[in-house]
Amino acid sequence: MLSVYLPFVCFNLSDHRIGDRTTSDIVVRIRTQEGRDDWIYCHSHILVDKSKYFADRLSDSWPTCQILDSRNCIEVHCEESDFDHHIVILRLFYFTSDVSVTDIGSVKNAVGILRVAIHLVCPQIVSTCVGYLESVPWDEYEEEEVLKVIPGMGSQAEAVLARLQPVNPLAVIKIFISAIQFATSSPPSSMNDLKVSSQEQLEYLLTEDDDAPFLTTADEIKTEAKLCVNGLLMRFVSLVDSLVGDLQESMAEAGKIELFQAYLNDLSWTSQIVTKLEISSDFVLTWVETSVKIVKVAEEACRESSLHIQVKVLEVAVKVLEAIGYGTLILPTMKRLQMVKVWLPFVRLVKPSVDSVASDDDNDMLLKSNDELWQSLESAFVSMILALPSSDQAEILTEWFENKQIHYPDLTEAFEVWCYRSKVAKRRLALLDKNDPTPNRV
Repeated sequence: MLSVYLPFVCFNLSDHRIGDRTTSDIVVRIRTQEGRDDWIYCHSHILVDKSKYFADRLSDSWPTCQILDSRNCIEVHCEESDFDHHIVILRLFYFTSDVSVTDIGSVKNAVGILRVAIHLVCPQIVSTCVGYLESVPWDEYEEEEVLKVIPGMGSQAEAVLARLQPVNPLAVIKIFISAIQFATSSPPSSMNDLKVSSQEQLEYLLTEDDDAPFLTTADEIKTEAKLCVNGLLMRFVSLVDSLVGDLQESMAEAGKIELFQAYLNDLSWTSQIVTKLEISSDFVLTWVETSVKIVKVAEEACRESSLHIQVKVLEVAVKVLEAIGYGTLILPTMKRLQMVKVWLPFVRLVKPSVDSVASDDDNDMLLKSNDELWQSLESAFVSMILALPSSDQAEILTEWFENKQIHYPDLTEAFEVWCYRSKVAKRRLALLDKNDPTPNRV
């Protein structure tokens, strides 16, 4: 019994039928190294007509044509995975009309049949498989299988590979700009899923992984991204201003709080994008100038709502603090000191509240599991503090020792560096004065 897995029926070609021993004049023996072995009774004129491989094997010029029985039995050795596909192709030879794409059945079948059809040099079946693969969708696994077979086929495979070819750079820029405009446009909540999907894909395109980031150096993209981000920031600042105007009344308006949280979600994503595109200066400066008001609103929001808003505020703030602390954006000393004094108390307020969450609710557990956020905040604060004048460091560290939330953020590293610098300061500066030949050194 032949092994068949395609959902079609084999029809007679003339008066001949595959497997009919009474009319066949040749046997095709399909064999694998694993021991599978099948004998199929066929008709030589059909094999010659449908396959150049069999035409060559049955020609007088084939080296073994004169050996006894070599023209009556053709052995075909194949991989185990292609065994059934060889038998299917032999059956396709016996269709009364040309094989159509509807006879293929699936992408998996098409890839397997195509692989064997290429080996057996069956132009009509190859063309049918290519037509099928070109016109149907593939899942990720199928796409990988297609890429194993198609690329070596040359021009005949161009139609299949068209969906995988790099797009014209101008077209890429256009769709990128359209997507980032939509992702930062604050669409209605009913379109939130679409917006989030757009944001995720834009971030993916700009992420450096096994492949290079996508068009991060295009000036047109950077310019448009700046405009989009600044528009989002302006809407956010305007909302914050309106909320600060009358906190009690504003917090009672559920719509404003929902909008505040929606903006924070977008800004959290935007903070990643501006970093990847290296256009974070406007974002950081706007957040710095609005920090006092943002903290006021976030503190009030916690009393009226939940911790999720405050944590989302910190997700954005940490990107700003890192940019300042690690020198991505240079700010005057007073601005940097102000940012420490504004955000350090707020972090101390939020962290214990998050740690106290004891619910098994998935959302609450997400609050507690965000270790990377707290580690990043702590590192950013240490870097910022160590870059301040020593007298300001002393003031911050004194307050840290006196605060009941001394466990977080842990400023031990900043304290150790301050102690060392303070102890050796006179000696180090004296050496500098001694080694400096310039008179009246200030």
